[in-house]
Amino acid sequence: MTPLPALRFIRLAAWCLLCSTWGFVWGQDSERSDWLRNPAMGNYKAYAEFKMAHYDFARTVWQTLAEVGNGDALFNLGVLAEDGLGEPANMTKAEALYTAAASSGNFKAQYRLGLLYYAGSLLPRDIDKARLFLTLAGADGDKDARAMLLQLGQPQSQRTPLQQAELLGASGQHEQAAALYSSLADAGDATAQARLAWAYEAGRGVTMDLQEAARRFELAAQAGNAEAQYALAVMLRTGRGRAADLPQSARWLEKAAAQNHPAAQAAQASSRAAAE
Repeated sequence: MTPLPALRFIRLAAWCLLCSTWGFVWGQDSERSDWLRNPAMGNYKAYAEFKMAHYDFARTVWQTLAEVGNGDALFNLGVLAEDGLGEPANMTKAEALYTAAASSGNFKAQYRLGLLYYAGSLLPRDIDKARLFLTLAGADGDKDARAMLLQLGQPQSQRTPLQQAELLGASGQHEQAAALYSSLADAGDATAQARLAWAYEAGRGVTMDLQEAARRFELAAQAGNAEAQYALAVMLRTGRGRAADLPQSARWLEKAAAQNHPAAQAAQASSRAAAE
């Protein structure tokens, strides 16, 4: 049996290797060719710039990756267009980008389109499209999409508070959605906590506050939310919202990847490939 101190040393060495690999890749991802060669780290870098409200730079990276059909990049460009971050809000553009991302298999875009077509406020209500995209997202394992799919055609009174908040957000009622997320988060709902963190990060229905976003992400991550674990890993890697801590960043990325979070898995795979 391997002694416990030796196991700790092995784990620490592995984390240090991963962190040093990230540092190398991160430092190189500053030009178009680098982003195309390493889309996972390109998305990672763009997300960090997004956190700092550097929307023009983030858009440049995501547009580059969108040219080769990267689903995460297409989805994030849709977010910028929907929320009017660094550009005028444009739901027609957002719909086209989300649809392209959904066609590439991006479950976040599939879920977002399902909500938008179901809510019928920012986009025309279309239950058939809502069912299609929620079904696609659910097939990829999204539990929220599966639960929302069951609500199609049901009375509003049967919606859970979280579903009510989701549909408020998809209707453009961001302040009301944030208030409901906050109430649910205070009651211990990890998904609502992560959604509220996203709201603070983008200034959606609340005042933009990266430190508060980080605090909320950490609470949700500790409760097991994979999206929050990935977001926290980025913050700890880049020092945005939290002081940089590479070993902790690696731990949270590993936890997110273990839950089959696509972006976390892609970042891990990219890091391993660069280390070989």
